[in-house]
Amino acid sequence: MSNLSKRSTVYFEPAIHQALKMRAASSDVSVSELVDEAVRLFMREDQEDLSAISERSNEPDVSYEDFLNELRSDGKI
Repeated sequence: MSNLSKRSTVYFEPAIHQALKMRAASSDVSVSELVDEAVRLFMREDQEDLSAISERSNEPDVSYEDFLNELRSDGKI
């Protein structure tokens, strides 16, 4: 195992756990390392989403009704 230092119990559906074990065996890494990498990717995606939201914070709000009316006036619906 790499330099992972905290331990946690995670429960998976049996088929998911089997797939993880197979993937770990075929890629010569542990299930823990696969889960750690998946969580890192998930958090990186969240960080990118939050960054995009922050960048767009000054854009004007458009209500759903106004948006539909605009689509109708443009002949798109």
